[in-house]
Amino acid sequence: MSNSTHRKADPDALRILGALPHPVIVCDDRGAFHYANSDAEQFFSASQTYLAKRRLQDFVPGDSPLFSLIQKAVDEQARFSEYRVDLSSPRLGQERVVDLYVSTIPELPNRVVVIIQLRSIAEKMDRQLTHRSAARTVTGLAAMLAHEIRNPISGIKGAAQLLASSASDEDRVLTRIIQEESDRIVKLVDRMEVFSDQRPIERSAVNIHSVLEYVKRIAVNGVARDIPITELYDPSLPPVFANRDQLVQVFLNLIKNAAEAVARTEKPEIRLTTSFRPGVRLTIPGTSDRVSLPMEFTVEDNGPGVPDDIRQNIFDPFVTTKASGSGLGLALVAKIIGDHGGVIECESQPGHTIFRVLMPTWKKLRADLEPAPTSDTITGHEPDSAERE
Repeated sequence: MSNSTHRKADPDALRILGALPHPVIVCDDRGAFHYANSDAEQFFSASQTYLAKRRLQDFVPGDSPLFSLIQKAVDEQARFSEYRVDLSSPRLGQERVVDLYVSTIPELPNRVVVIIQLRSIAEKMDRQLTHRSAARTVTGLAAMLAHEIRNPISGIKGAAQLLASSASDEDRVLTRIIQEESDRIVKLVDRMEVFSDQRPIERSAVNIHSVLEYVKRIAVNGVARDIPITELYDPSLPPVFANRDQLVQVFLNLIKNAAEAVARTEKPEIRLTTSFRPGVRLTIPGTSDRVSLPMEFTVEDNGPGVPDDIRQNIFDPFVTTKASGSGLGLALVAKIIGDHGGVIECESQPGHTIFRVLMPTWKKLRADLEPAPTSDTITGHEPDSAERE
């Protein structure tokens, strides 16, 4: 970054550092930047020129373990690593949990190389596999419920109807409650039976913007009436490889949840975005295929956020914050996206919740339209690291 640094540094070494698929910086024991590769520029959201005039303390809290790790490496002239270090800050953003690798440079005693490996991609993938496992559990449960519950419920409802014909007015109220509760149980079983549908998905090239516009029209005339919905779309997006009706179901559910979340917000707002994020690849369970998931669609709201105690399990069946909710809506969304070979994640804090969907492009266009991966980015705000082919 500075002329003196480049004179002393081996150009080949700098090219190697620049090619690493992780943020890499060279700094001294005072935190001054002397080098940053392109991934580091993305991580700090700053150019090398800007970083050269700043210190690590401008981006990372002064009490971060990163500084003690750097000082220890300089003092002992050795390599050290630390895992699951939280570098979250107002400058870097939330959920910046990383693994740190710090090594001294023999030719430059007061300087160290810091490799930052973001954990979020791996953890997102792990959670996605957990969501799919939970969906498979519900599949078996749904099949059992449909078979074992419908027949006795029909008998209970039929008996209540017979009793109602000869019951007093007071008892007829009770028989009506029995019938209504029986109908409610059947509706719940019907909703769960969707999970047991194992038929292949009929997919084709789908214009995601037409889906979102269709869902928006439904929402503004119903669940999101009087709530501003803004769009930030990438008009150059290729088609997504999906089932249109199921995508409508997914985004209608997400917008409905967002509308309910902002119902008591002073200035409610829902935001829809689409973008192309090359680089993230996922292995589809049951196959050896690895698909690229460059299509990113988000539904954001400025509601109170998802409570901490259920955030990690928000896509599990029966997990809900609604007093009258069944907790199956987001579980079904996770199943649909998983069946499409995609990923859905939720990031939430007070005042800002975002549901992010990553999906493959239309298969006939992938080879032509996918650019070569440059960085593994899963959000519009932070670059993440992921395994490469």
